[in-house]
Amino acid sequence: MSILRAALFLLMTLVAFPALAEDSTPVDFTVVVAEIIKGGEAALAAYDPAAGDETGEAFSDLYFDIFEGSGMELAVGLADGNLKTELESLFAQAIGHAMKGEPKETVAAAWSNLHQKLNQTALSQATQEDSGFWSAAIQSFLILVREGFEAILVVTALVAYLRRSGSEDKVRHIWTGVTLALIASALTAWALQSLFQISGQEQEALEGITMLVAAAVLFYVSYWLFAKREAERWQAYVRQQIDKAVEGNHIFALSFAAFLAVYREGAETVLFYQALMAGSNGQTPAILSGFLAATVALAGIYWAMRTASIKLPLGLFFSATAILLYVLSVIFAGKGMLELQEAGWIGITPLSNIPSIPLIGLFPTMESIAAQALLLIPLPIALLWFAHKRRALAQNAGAAE
Repeated sequence: MSILRAALFLLMTLVAFPALAEDSTPVDFTVVVAEIIKGGEAALAAYDPAAGDETGEAFSDLYFDIFEGSGMELAVGLADGNLKTELESLFAQAIGHAMKGEPKETVAAAWSNLHQKLNQTALSQATQEDSGFWSAAIQSFLILVREGFEAILVVTALVAYLRRSGSEDKVRHIWTGVTLALIASALTAWALQSLFQISGQEQEALEGITMLVAAAVLFYVSYWLFAKREAERWQAYVRQQIDKAVEGNHIFALSFAAFLAVYREGAETVLFYQALMAGSNGQTPAILSGFLAATVALAGIYWAMRTASIKLPLGLFFSATAILLYVLSVIFAGKGMLELQEAGWIGITPLSNIPSIPLIGLFPTMESIAAQALLLIPLPIALLWFAHKRRALAQNAGAAE
């Protein structure tokens, strides 16, 4: 099975780059958080709305120099990806309020939320017990399942689409995109560690750009698939149309979507395994066991989705696939903007009374919500257009009879 070959390649990648698994001292969250809090309190005490950018820069330095520089960000992400994203969002809130020169009470409230979450994170690490083999195995399992789940959703949807549309011979292009993404992920992780040593801001920017490009491609593919759903329902020559479409630019778009879905998290997954191997001396068999178990789990998800897609009515399958890719595009847009905000590439305008929900890419800043709205606004317009097209086709079919 292609997914097993892809996972085997990733496994060989982890073994092939020993520089990615060097021993290091595990991060002590308590020490790191204490240093962040000390710097944050000093920055808040010196805060002057007229020179808020100085405090904003101080908060930003705490993020990159201490939270990320100490390895705590990577360690948190290894254990809980949503918690990592939530902490990033809270840092962005504090930075944004300060940069805008808002009242000190507002900045203090944002800092208090971050301060509290950091303390909770440090406490949770202190109360966790390392159970040796099983702890490392479970962490290894969760890393690959968590990071690979969204990619599997995208890849499975694209593969199933080609098979349902009678273009099974084109499926190889999807797996080519997956393989290239794994290679690119491994090389990126290796380069970040061994060659370039780029700054934290540049790493965040790379992640943000990848997510936004992925969002744009999935948005395009989702609308195209929904249009094909309408064509299948109302036109007898749909197969010829789809065959013609996938011969050209669209097959590249599908392959590129698969590439981005895997590459989006691929390099970070390799770095997570680096951190796990560094902090679990002597537990390589446990880590490999967890990795292989996760591979089997992802293969099971792939098989279940593929089997279900075959049984769905064709029109419903096209609609469900389009909706899945569309939802993922909106999530990627929100997360991509957060990464670019952390990198300092775009501004941060915090919004009150809006929750932070990392699972759906929702963060309380005007910029991230605007990016998601940009993808959501065309939805009602597209639905009206599809409905109009549907009525026109039905009328033409009735006239032909």
